[in-house]
Amino acid sequence: MSSNMIIGQYVPGNSVIHHLDPRTKITIIFFFVLIVFFANSVMSYGLLTVFSLGSALSTRIPVKYLVKGLTPVWFLILFTFILHLFVTKEGTVLFSILTLDVYSGGLIQGLSLSLRFFLLILVTSLLTLTTTPIAITDAIEDMLGPLKKFRFPVHELALMMSISLRFIPTLMQETEKISKAQASRGVDFKTGPIKDRVKAIVPLLVPLFVSAFKRAEELAMAMEARGYQGGEGRSKLRKLQISRLDIYSFIVFGLVIFGLFLTRS
Repeated sequence: MSSNMIIGQYVPGNSVIHHLDPRTKITIIFFFVLIVFFANSVMSYGLLTVFSLGSALSTRIPVKYLVKGLTPVWFLILFTFILHLFVTKEGTVLFSILTLDVYSGGLIQGLSLSLRFFLLILVTSLLTLTTTPIAITDAIEDMLGPLKKFRFPVHELALMMSISLRFIPTLMQETEKISKAQASRGVDFKTGPIKDRVKAIVPLLVPLFVSAFKRAEELAMAMEARGYQGGEGRSKLRKLQISRLDIYSFIVFGLVIFGLFLTRS
């Protein structure tokens, strides 16, 4: 939990969200990504915000950890808000900063898009925070099962996605370790002209790529040593089952969707 990136991290826990079937979480998150773009009023945004924050708090993951993990995203959210604040020329002029006029339409669009971005990142991050990579792999493989009739490599695709999510925090930690090692040797990443900063990144990227390829080779050798030959004929230790808790979750989310369309302006 020392990393500043929560995407790809898994935090063990005993909360309601942790006990949900991974297919339930993937389905709810998929439809949440769709309905968040239908919000267009204060009430609808408020409903989605309450649902998102309530889901995050119900995971029992420390709030400080969630805020720290979203630190890299705050810059993009702030940039999106400022961009629409000064670029959108709709509505009435509220005030001026130097020679730039701020319109009411720009303020509204900046707030709405920034809030959408924040909610999307928060809710989608809950999947990896409360679900193991193996469970995500099993869920994706099961949900894409009908495509096997068309000889679609479902198992391989699910495995690739799971490995990618698993290695995001590993690569972030490796990047932090290499950057500190290079900084101790006198490499400056933060000051100086842009040309010098770009050159300083090379000593960071080269060992990072070498380490990534080495990890990939070790993983491939480990899978071959254990007799891995794809998904054909493989059995599963844990079978996915829909419980009452999943049904209640779908009901709650259905009420959120119903309330969203009632509160749209």
